[in-house]
Amino acid sequence: MTAGSGLLHIETPPEHLVVSGGLFHGIQLWVNLPRALKWAEPRYQDIRGGDSALLSTPDGGALIRVIAGSVGGHQGPGSTHTPITLVHATVSPGAEMVLPWQPDYNALVYVLAGQGTVGNERRSVRKGQLAVFGPGDTLRTAASTSQPQAEPNLEVLVLGGRPIREPIAMAGPFVMNTRAEVIQAFEDFQAGKLGTIPAVHGAPTTLHESN
Repeated sequence: MTAGSGLLHIETPPEHLVVSGGLFHGIQLWVNLPRALKWAEPRYQDIRGGDSALLSTPDGGALIRVIAGSVGGHQGPGSTHTPITLVHATVSPGAEMVLPWQPDYNALVYVLAGQGTVGNERRSVRKGQLAVFGPGDTLRTAASTSQPQAEPNLEVLVLGGRPIREPIAMAGPFVMNTRAEVIQAFEDFQAGKLGTIPAVHGAPTTLHESN
């Protein structure tokens, strides 16, 4: 979703999951827009699991889902306003994943489940932890041979992009470049100027503005 010039939205799980119960992940990743695109028209992109580019390591020890950006020349379906790569990977116990990476991108690995190591130094990581990589053209992640009983594999989000290097001012849900712009965003919200995009899959995504 691109908030751009402003919209109201809410993320809720599908009704069948609410009825059936169980555990699922909900991840919100906020990506800053460059100054020139802060007022872009809001939009929403529905990406299903089967839409991602599916890759594997040579030994089959890791399943790699490219959601946005490119990995080794394989492009994901996600449309972004700035150069970004987002990957969801499942690494089997004892397996290692080495991803080619853009040297001018920053790089993060967030552990959704399991435990393992990251980097050439093989630093330990586990569920709920975030690893920040230094400069380089590859990212190394390995799964421990022994995993928690309820989490048989190491599940990670790998993400990063080209730094924008612009000033940031933020408050509440608004991220702008200056304090005055944040105040203006709050005033627009209070005046009912933000549009809405339906969260229902398959619903129309035409922007509706309040009077």
